[in-house]
Amino acid sequence: MRTFTGIDELAAMVGGHVGESDWHEIDQHRVDTFAEVTGDHQWIHVDTERAKDTPFGGTIAHGYYTLSLAPQFSYSLFKAEGFDFGVNYGLNKVRFPAPLPVGQKVRMRMKLAKVEDIPGGAQITSELTFETEDGEKPVCVAESLSRVYGG
Repeated sequence: MRTFTGIDELAAMVGGHVGESDWHEIDQHRVDTFAEVTGDHQWIHVDTERAKDTPFGGTIAHGYYTLSLAPQFSYSLFKAEGFDFGVNYGLNKVRFPAPLPVGQKVRMRMKLAKVEDIPGGAQITSELTFETEDGEKPVCVAESLSRVYGG
């Protein structure tokens, strides 16, 4: 895990690879729980019998479930010290180029794309790439924005 202390250390990392998370196994229980929380019960995610007859051979994780792993993975890759607090600010781009089959493992790679001064802090743009162990394409790519304040 990397620790960045202050805006200058973050800015020095722009264009660099922050790291990659550990592998995280996707299981049906978590996908079902995500469906309950979000109300997204689309059968390709929750009907294990029906999903067997698809080109995926089984259920797949919700794209937004995959994306929701970003904070967990980010916390394992780095921490920013010297700030009072940080918040998610949004996303510029999100794509789900390939499905994430239940039973697969996924991890996230992070690249620091930009650090910009904002009143009271900095805005950080990160490029996130989620991949499976044997996938040819990423299962999610996203440009994430966060803000840190104070310090």
